[in-house]
Amino acid sequence: MSSVSEPKILELRRVSFSYSKQRSLIRELSLSVGEGEFIGLLGANGSGKSTILKLGSGILKSSSGDILLWSKPLPDYHNRDRAKLISYLPQTLDIAVPFTIRELVGMGLYPYDIPPAMSVDSALEVVGLQDKSTAYLTDLSGGEKRRTFIAMTLVQGAGLLMLDEPLANLDIKYQIELVRLLKTLRDEKNISIVMALHDINMALQFTKVILVKDGAMLGIGTPEDVLTDTLIRDAFDVQVNIMRQTDGSSYIHYGDNF
Repeated sequence: MSSVSEPKILELRRVSFSYSKQRSLIRELSLSVGEGEFIGLLGANGSGKSTILKLGSGILKSSSGDILLWSKPLPDYHNRDRAKLISYLPQTLDIAVPFTIRELVGMGLYPYDIPPAMSVDSALEVVGLQDKSTAYLTDLSGGEKRRTFIAMTLVQGAGLLMLDEPLANLDIKYQIELVRLLKTLRDEKNISIVMALHDINMALQFTKVILVKDGAMLGIGTPEDVLTDTLIRDAFDVQVNIMRQTDGSSYIHYGDNF
């Protein structure tokens, strides 16, 4: 489980980023990801969640600040070496190529000369697509495509998963199953997971929540510490009440907003 004393896999130190000179999207952001952490990156649309994940996975280069992967500057890694350590799943999966599910999942093996522990068949079984392995991506639903890419990241075998809105377009059943799967990976394989999302109730399932707005961090800590009425109002511009139950669980009450 996560702890302040555990090794830091990924560190962002006063990182800033801008798509143009007129406006900085990320402003001096500092955060870290430790071994086995299960982190929800929460914020409204346009808050900078996707950009943070792209910076942390090496897809974007920061304008200033430092990004370290296992204490080594992220830009110093070759692509194949970085891919063995970080697996990134984008939000948009518009793939119009004639690949089968099995072929795409097998692409997770590209960084390796010797295959990692999880086979393509095992990954397909984990995400419930073993019976559709010969189906083409173009024939899949949005949820099936997302599960296919999740399987590819499992085969890739990285110790840090950076997932951008992986619950989008999934039925509730598969949302629950995916979160359960990710928790299992964290518990059994000590994989660290950072998932961008905007569902406040779903954020309650994480061990740590990072709440962002306009490229800056509003709060970081346990869901109980971060998901307060005040911070949620500041992040989403909506009035809610965090309801605490006697068993220790919580849920969001939207009151008169509906």
